[in-house]
Amino acid sequence: MSAYVLSLDQGTTSSRAILFDHAGAVVAVAQQEFPQIYPEPGWVEHDPEAIWRSQVDSARAALHRANITASEIAVIGITHQRETTVIWDRATGEPIYNAIVWQCRRTAPLCEQLKAEGFDSVIAARTGLVTDAYFSGTKVAWLLDNVSGARERAERGELAFGTIDTFLIWRLTQGRVHATDVSNASRTMLYDIRAGDWSDEILARLNIPRAILPQVMPSSAVYGETDLLHMSIPIAGVAGDQQAAAFGQSCFEAGTAKNTYGTGCFMLMNVGGLAVPSKANLLTTVAWKLGDQPTQYALEGSVFIAGAAVQWLRDELGLIRHASESQVLAESLADSGGVYVVPAFVGLGAPHWDQFARGAVLGLTRGTGRAHIVRAALEAVAYQTRDVAEAMHADSGIDLKALRVDGGMVSNDFLMQFQADILGTAVQRPAVTETTALGAAYLAGLAVGFWASPEELKRQWRVEREFAPRMSADQRESLYAGWKKAVERAKNWA
Repeated sequence: MSAYVLSLDQGTTSSRAILFDHAGAVVAVAQQEFPQIYPEPGWVEHDPEAIWRSQVDSARAALHRANITASEIAVIGITHQRETTVIWDRATGEPIYNAIVWQCRRTAPLCEQLKAEGFDSVIAARTGLVTDAYFSGTKVAWLLDNVSGARERAERGELAFGTIDTFLIWRLTQGRVHATDVSNASRTMLYDIRAGDWSDEILARLNIPRAILPQVMPSSAVYGETDLLHMSIPIAGVAGDQQAAAFGQSCFEAGTAKNTYGTGCFMLMNVGGLAVPSKANLLTTVAWKLGDQPTQYALEGSVFIAGAAVQWLRDELGLIRHASESQVLAESLADSGGVYVVPAFVGLGAPHWDQFARGAVLGLTRGTGRAHIVRAALEAVAYQTRDVAEAMHADSGIDLKALRVDGGMVSNDFLMQFQADILGTAVQRPAVTETTALGAAYLAGLAVGFWASPEELKRQWRVEREFAPRMSADQRESLYAGWKKAVERAKNWA
């Protein structure tokens, strides 16, 4: 009897595999980190082979920890870091270059050129996105222009492009399936989210041949089968990490919203079956598509650096040895002592979209210690989330009654309480915080009948703890005003 769903959760710094049972409970987790590659300032790359090995090893380790066999897995779902771009040889499956990571800023000059031409208005109208190096389209163009012979090979149909989901599906099916889902296609800056097809106009401007593009499929559908675990198992759910998290949080109705605190920070609000254009510098994106049902859309605010700021405190500054120390240090102080950290290491995302902003620490005095900087870095995550929430309210007119949260950082009680305080809104941490992987599992399970309907999934969602605001309105607004002042200092630096 197939009793479990296996989620492959391929992230920016590690690959994970999580087994879920029919109740949506975590049965086993395995995780493996892989190296980050920084060839030049502002450039970020991954070795696709390291991603593949870490994902395969994690899947096998999860089964081993659960003491189950592949015959007990009903279906596989895939979720992953979005926008990260790989091009590989169709014949051999070998990448022609490292994966260019979503954080990488190497194509910022091309984005500025597109804006100068006024082509950013075309991109916004077709894709719902701003013109930024964050997205895949200019990364594809860079690879074709800078890897010797790549463009000619692409035009001959010898190469394949994909985000990480597509690369994993290709490998898992031994090259039989070259596909992505609508949520990931909508993040490439190449996909017309209303027409439901790749945009010939954008492809022509970036000189990207259609021959390298994957087939676009629903988020919940059978893609193919893999025998990776020595038994044929269907792959039937695929979504970008943030869309998967929203699905795992049961944000099925228009107006429901979640925020994920991972390497970056991402808030999504379901806006239903119409792609609502943003006037407040948010992204209009595909949420998901279930089988032959209508596509669902979302407004999204993307913050580039959240958990990565804690990694920076640990790995580059040596202020903490473990991420958990950040909560202890933050709670050792009554406040940050007027210190603000603006973690614009790779520019600022929504709603600022300043790819030339850079990180800054402001408000230092002789009495500033490591605890102040650590606390200010955590507070910065909450401030950036409020920036997005303000823009989301401006676009939707909806007052958030509560914010559903997930991701690795939500275990930090200080951060969750400060988030509630600075928003003036309740923050709800679910019983199952692995909502990204859970969303991919749900999408896969729905496609093969493991779960009957979204209504069944909604009944499984539970709150583990709710953080209610405790801060006075005057204090909240005073702190937030200081943050906005700090952000202005960091803008347009590079």
